[in-house]
Amino acid sequence: MSAGTNVKGRSRNERFVYQDDEAIEKPFNWSQLRRLFSYMKPYRKQLMPVIAMMVVGTLTRLSIPFLMMLVIDGIIDPQKGSGNKLELVLMGMAMLVLYGIQWAANTYRIKHTSIIGQKVIFDLRQHLFQHIQQLSFRFYDKRPAGSVLVRVTNDVNALQDLFTNGVVNLLMDCIQLVGIVIILLMLNVKLGLAIMITVPLMFIVSTSLRKRIRFAWQDVRMKQSRINAHLNESIQGMKVTQAFVQEKDNMNFFNGMNGINLKSWNKASALNQTFGPVIEVTAAIGTCILFWYGSSLVQSTAITVGLLVAFANYMGNFWEPINRLGQMYAQLLIAMASSERIFEFIDEKPTVAEAEQAPPLPSIRGDVHFDNIVFEYEKGRPALKGISLHAKAGQSIALVGHTGSGKSTIINLLCRFYDPVQGRVLIDGTDIRDVTISSLRSQVGIVMQDTFIFGGSIRDNIRYGRLDATHEEIVAAAKAVNAHDFIMGLPDGYDTQVEERGNVLSMGQRQLLSFARALLADPKILILDEATASIDTETELKIQEALKTLLEGRTSFMIAHRLSTIRHADEIVVLDHGEIVEQGNHEALMSRRGVYYGLIEAQYRF
Repeated sequence: MSAGTNVKGRSRNERFVYQDDEAIEKPFNWSQLRRLFSYMKPYRKQLMPVIAMMVVGTLTRLSIPFLMMLVIDGIIDPQKGSGNKLELVLMGMAMLVLYGIQWAANTYRIKHTSIIGQKVIFDLRQHLFQHIQQLSFRFYDKRPAGSVLVRVTNDVNALQDLFTNGVVNLLMDCIQLVGIVIILLMLNVKLGLAIMITVPLMFIVSTSLRKRIRFAWQDVRMKQSRINAHLNESIQGMKVTQAFVQEKDNMNFFNGMNGINLKSWNKASALNQTFGPVIEVTAAIGTCILFWYGSSLVQSTAITVGLLVAFANYMGNFWEPINRLGQMYAQLLIAMASSERIFEFIDEKPTVAEAEQAPPLPSIRGDVHFDNIVFEYEKGRPALKGISLHAKAGQSIALVGHTGSGKSTIINLLCRFYDPVQGRVLIDGTDIRDVTISSLRSQVGIVMQDTFIFGGSIRDNIRYGRLDATHEEIVAAAKAVNAHDFIMGLPDGYDTQVEERGNVLSMGQRQLLSFARALLADPKILILDEATASIDTETELKIQEALKTLLEGRTSFMIAHRLSTIRHADEIVVLDHGEIVEQGNHEALMSRRGVYYGLIEAQYRF
């Protein structure tokens, strides 16, 4: 059964429908087009010689048919021409010179517009990537990585043709068209008006196609975004897919999405191609009018043969830029579809933003106070309900409770990945919303449950939190968490290259590297989010010994489901459905025989 027709396929496909679907209903936005072209402003000086060469090339092109008219009427015409061969040779050489100037000007224009266009694309992609790095976790919570990836790659790439040659070609074609119209009307008003009578008809037909073509290309971009999102998910989850033997179902689902994308592309491409036939039919009608009406004017001696030949040449030069403008408009529609999606991300404001002119957080002692915190991931569904918690500088705080009780949420608020709906998070008495985010996070180290290892060397991964660390400091941090021995056992030691997510390493080894990374940063506040969850018992015992020294002088927050790892914490906070239900050290909580006692007893029974 096709993934597009079963219930499972429909539910999966629904995950890839986002707010960008609404862009299909937006009108053509000229202000957005101006905004897109604003990325060319830094290169205005470089564009000036390009435009100058464009004007030179256009003028030489417009001069050649006029020169041909002079040759035919003044030299070749057996009745009125001079028949002077020297004049004919000189005129021929002049035309060759004009063709040479036109070739040189066009070569310069094409080369330098391509260079400038690539610089503009570079700036746009860099601006987009810089912006999405500053967006808050809420932005990524509702979008798969593939959907973000397609904006930075495919959508930006779709603008290359527009910037590398489209903008300058548009200006060149407009100048050429205006020049041809002026010349034709100067040569003969009646014939000029007669052959251009079809132009309004062409614009009426093409205008009716514009909206359909723009919507079609927007739909193509949306379908490609869904494919990229699914590809990213499939690659990340390949082990699960193969473990549950779901390759066929996954392939069927991808085939369904790929088929929908193909139909969408074919529809947009077919609409796009309608510009060509419309222009060709219009050009054919104009040519018929030229030779029918023009020949009668020649016979009546109202115009010369040379003028009719010049008209024919100018007509060819007239419909060529019209055809390019039609293609340019289609290209512009593709660019608009992509730019709408790019600017949607650029216009996204971080939900966690710094206060205007916020000062950096001074060097901290590590006194942390959660003051009546209320937080919601979704409106109306509080994850924390009036949490108040005080951790003195140097204290170790353990957060325990069932899944979904709010442990990780407290950590996320402390790092300011999210802001509370109500209440304050204070460090040394300073509200963390009043200081810069970088100065806060630089003094907080975290080892997450989902350890991420970047592509690169072991050394680079450990010093990721402190890039100026020396080799000796890196080794010391690795030894402190008992990672040094396994690192030295790798083929190149600290220079061993690991792939994205560190797939060549075991889960325990990845967590040890993440632990060393956090410790090397020497934070005043250290967060361990299930930091020992995937480490074997022997390694865990070594880390527990190291922690006694490493946590000294630091405020620490530890989340653990294996409760044996946190029994020595100064304070154990038991959470349930976003509320603190118990608080105290291990001995005090055990003596109460409450929730904590029940959790300990359940683990021992297990």
